[in-house]
Amino acid sequence: MIDLFLRVLEFAAPILAMIGIGLFGAGVLTEMGLMQGLARITRPIFSFTRLPDACASTFVISLGSAVAANGMVARFRDEGCLEEKEVVLCAIMNSIPVYVRELFTYQIPIVIPALGLVVGGFYALVFIFTALFKISVVVILSRLFLKEGTCRVPENSRQDKVSLRDAVIKSFRRERRLFFKIAAIYITMTILVLALRERGAFDAFSVLPLAEIFGIPPESIVPLTTYVASPIVGISLLGPMIHSNGITPVQAMTVLMLGSMFMLPFFAIRSLLPRYVGLFGPRLGVGIVIFSTGMSVFVRFVILVALLTIGR
Repeated sequence: MIDLFLRVLEFAAPILAMIGIGLFGAGVLTEMGLMQGLARITRPIFSFTRLPDACASTFVISLGSAVAANGMVARFRDEGCLEEKEVVLCAIMNSIPVYVRELFTYQIPIVIPALGLVVGGFYALVFIFTALFKISVVVILSRLFLKEGTCRVPENSRQDKVSLRDAVIKSFRRERRLFFKIAAIYITMTILVLALRERGAFDAFSVLPLAEIFGIPPESIVPLTTYVASPIVGISLLGPMIHSNGITPVQAMTVLMLGSMFMLPFFAIRSLLPRYVGLFGPRLGVGIVIFSTGMSVFVRFVILVALLTIGR
């Protein structure tokens, strides 16, 4: 049990540090009246939605850290500034910059060289399309279910300027309770997930029957199964099969879509669920994870159907 707790602390410490920096840093910017300028930067993007200016401010923070940005969203929710529907859509928007970062840190330097320009480029386009799909869903849902947002980052008057020292002190006093609440829930959820993982709760799934249904070559079962556990290892195994013509590009794309569909829920449970439950509580946190992951899986399912139609 002690070993498990130490591993949880090792895993959670960097993320909790990022949350803390994001919360206290955003608090300092708010106290000094600088968050209004950040909101103006993203106003053109959010002009298509009915999300409030506070969400535009958190989106700017998400360019550096989605965790820190969602920590701000959680604070706005706890202060009664954001409604639950706004929180969900803000959190989805804060996940978009991750796709941009992964395009340059994962897709271009790793995936495309390993899989080749055709299959690797296709996989990168899936990421881009997923991001555009999520943005479109946020725009549509915000216009259907939200009124014009009224939540704004509080402004300080010019006559009441706050020094950096005072801003740091006020931010720490205001944010510390929320941070400790988030940390307690996050560590608890992480312990639960790791304990279930040690008992094999995430290893009992086999993709072999489904792979046979979709007509995947037998030799692709190993990279497909491996991809669910580790996408990088799965891609490394799939690459040589493509280059040696052991599998066609369409079959390789099908393997990637199948692997993604099964990998994403497990990734959400292992990594995203503790984080979002820690930030937003069990009901809202689980709802955001299911909604976001469901959209990603849906995109891959649609593309998978298209690939199966082409391959016939």
